[in-house]
Parts: sequence; structure tokens; C-alpha cells
Amino acid sequence: MPSPLAAMIEAGTKLWLDSVDPDLIRVNRELGATGATSNPIIISDLIKSGRYDEILARLQSEAQLSAADLAWALTDRVVASAQEVFLPIWEATSGDDGYVSFEVDPLLEDLQNPLSHQERVASYIELGMKWSAGHKNRMIKVPATPSGLEALEALAAHGVPLNVTLIFTQRQYQAARDAIWRGAQRLPSLEKFKSVYSIFISRVDVYTQQHLSQLSPAAQGLVGLLNAKLLWHDNQAFWAERLTPLKQEIVFASTGTKNADDPPWKYVAALVGSDIQTNPPATNEAVEESGKVFSRTVDQMPPEVVCREIAAEVDMQTLEDTLMREGIKKFADPQKALLALVAERQNATK
Repeated sequence: MPSPLAAMIEAGTKLWLDSVDPDLIRVNRELGATGATSNPIIISDLIKSGRYDEILARLQSEAQLSAADLAWALTDRVVASAQEVFLPIWEATSGDDGYVSFEVDPLLEDLQNPLSHQERVASYIELGMKWSAGHKNRMIKVPATPSGLEALEALAAHGVPLNVTLIFTQRQYQAARDAIWRGAQRLPSLEKFKSVYSIFISRVDVYTQQHLSQLSPAAQGLVGLLNAKLLWHDNQAFWAERLTPLKQEIVFASTGTKNADDPPWKYVAALVGSDIQTNPPATNEAVEESGKVFSRTVDQMPPEVVCREIAAEVDMQTLEDTLMREGIKKFADPQKALLALVAERQNATK
């Protein structure tokens, strides 16, 4: 009998790891992971472990870098190392899998950053092209903010593989998808065109617990899953009519449970059978130890009465506005912490 993660993969789900820690990548690659994603928290944790002290010192000795430049140089190196692990997957699938996502500067959206909307758009385009240049299996992660969304068409037109993150609603998803498709149609060929759309799930359920206590017990805790499945159906229908050589996929993100009463495999088990799950290492570990055998569930919807209740009670625009405010802060604060940590290490070696 296959292991839980192996059964999930056999059912049609691609498993990506929400980490670029080399040790965790090695373990999860053996479990079947075929891609990964990075963020400032992950890089900070690697620095705190002390494993990168020598590399930081070498990078600093090669050029007198600012804390920001040093942090980005290390991030570039760590992500590139992860890419090497997954490059054979990218080659074997002709570019349909095997990616590592690289997050564009989260401080572009910081409320304390005085950039105008158009300056942010230009920065996303510039940085997306910079960090993707020369990389076969690096995917550029851009948030579904107004500036991020506006940058997508140009990035897609330049052939940059894209992971649109911080998506909570159909409005965001459709705006991202349509912009990317417009850009893709400007390419000389669609042969290497690849995009994914990261739908955040558990954060939605945290929102409903905090703001929508009127939901029935049957509906509370299912809003994130219903939303993700509806967007998955939308994505399936859109790309079925366009027949791109590579799959344009949903990434089921934020799959670690936040409610202590939920089993750690709640979201994993409910989204088996298609597209991509990007799971935290602890979630994959819990799934693998569960002893369960997962089969296709991604197209199984909650009961109709629950769907109607959620549609009636949840104002998705209010949900989006709230979660994007929180998301932008959660995007920027870890980057500030990373820069402070790097500056601290620099000062300690002077």
C-alpha cells in the first residue's frame, strides 16, 4: 500500500514544499516533492541556524554589501541550490514542474514605503526580470496587490514563469489570470509559458472564525476549502479552452491548519487529485505519519445547503480587503526582520 503522500501524488496532486531548507528539501524530495517555494521567514530561519555564517562572510568579503544586498545575495544562492535539486523534474516534464518560487521584494508593498503605484509596478517588472534571468526553473512570486496585478502582463510577455500569491478571492484570481494570458499572447511561442495561482486557504477560515461567528457549525471552517475549490473549477474551465502546452495551475497554499481542533491533514485531504499543494514541512510530516490513504477529493463540494449559506453570509470583498491588509503586513514584516538579522550578523563580524 502506498504511503499517504505517495497516494496523494498517485491521485494526481503535485507536492511542493513550503521551504528551501536544504535538509528539508532532501527529505521531502524523497517523499515525492517536485518543487518548492521561498520566503523571508525561511531564509531568516536558515541564518539563525548558523549553517550559512561562512557563506555570509564570504559574500561580504567579496564585496562590501548593504544588509539588503547581502540578504538578497543569500536568498538567490539558497533558491538556486534548491533549483538544482528539482531541475531534473523540470527537464523531464519539459518545464511543467520542478520549479522553486522566488519572492520579489515584499517591501514594495510596505505602507511606510513612499513609492507610488506606478513605481511599484515598474519595480515588480524590473525585479521579476532581474531575478528570473538565467534560471530555467525559477518561478517569480508576485502578490495579487493592485501593483502586482498590473505588473503581470509585462512579466508574462517577457517569458517569466509566474506564481501569483496572496490570492483570496475570485476577483483577484481572474484579474491575475487575465493579465497573464494577455501577456502570454505576446510571446513568440507558448511552448514554455507557465503560470500558477496560489490560493490561500487556512487564513480564510481564521477570518471567518474571527468575523463571521454567525456561520453554522456545518459551514464554519469550510469557507477556505469551498473558495479554493470554486477557483480551481474556474481555472480548469478557463485553460481548457486555451490548450496551452504546459498546465496553468492552482497552488493550494496556506494548507497548515490554524485551528487546534482540526487534524493537520484537513486541507491536504480535501484537495487531492489535481494541481499543486505547497505544504509546510510539518504538514507533510503529519500527513505521512497519519497512516491514511488519500484519494481524489478536489472536485467534491460541500453540501449544497452549506454552499448556499456561505454564499449568503460571506462578503468576499470585505474578506479580501481585510486579509490583504493583514497579508501585506505579514509580507513586509518578515523581510524587515530578515534585513535586521543580516545587519546584526554584519555588525558582529566587524
